[in-house]
Amino acid sequence: MTGYRLAAAFAAGFISVLVFHQSLLALLAAAGLTAAQPWSLAPTAPFGVARVISASFFGGLWGVALAFLLLRFPKAPSYWIVALLFGAIAPSLIAWFVVQPLKGSPVGGGFPLAGVLVALAVNGAWGLGAALLFRLVGPRRSALAI
Repeated sequence: MTGYRLAAAFAAGFISVLVFHQSLLALLAAAGLTAAQPWSLAPTAPFGVARVISASFFGGLWGVALAFLLLRFPKAPSYWIVALLFGAIAPSLIAWFVVQPLKGSPVGGGFPLAGVLVALAVNGAWGLGAALLFRLVGPRRSALAI
């Protein structure tokens, strides 16, 4: 993967958190389905970075991983199915089994059904959004290469 594609994948993942992930979270919060607040500027430990910026940074890292996977599934509908499934499952599993225990919470936060469904939904939205953005700006045709 070229430097351009890596940067595009990171940017797609970063922006997808801000647009797709947080927008769905806002809709779910407005509907009363989650207490989580979208676009939160609350500081996160240990560096005090705003929660939305931290999530976007990690969304960018996940975007690189997703891009590597999507390059192996270039045609629809597999491209979109892989994006949705990877987006919903991979970040959710890491959050439940790695991040939450590191922060002192129980694994999966106890796995409340609403929390599980919200995590899968917003992360799936992130995956689709990142895939859309990566498709728009990621792989370049050789005719456009400098």
